[in-house]
Amino acid sequence: MLTPSLDSLKDKIDSKYTLVTLASKRAREMQEEGNKLLISYKSHKNVGKALEEVAAGVLAKKKQDDSIVYEDEI
Repeated sequence: MLTPSLDSLKDKIDSKYTLVTLASKRAREMQEEGNKLLISYKSHKNVGKALEEVAAGVLAKKKQDDSIVYEDEI
């Protein structure tokens, strides 16, 4: 995968792991629902399209609700 570059994506998302999770969830959403946020894409695959959305700034990480306590944090 050459575009978008990992360096340009790291400016938008702080962690590689967060980026992978975000892109995979968005790719699944595109596969199931077919909705698209950009007019045109260079990539033919949904994961590449999701990464293009991150690079364009239309897809970002949601802020986590601090009031939620997960079982493994207790």
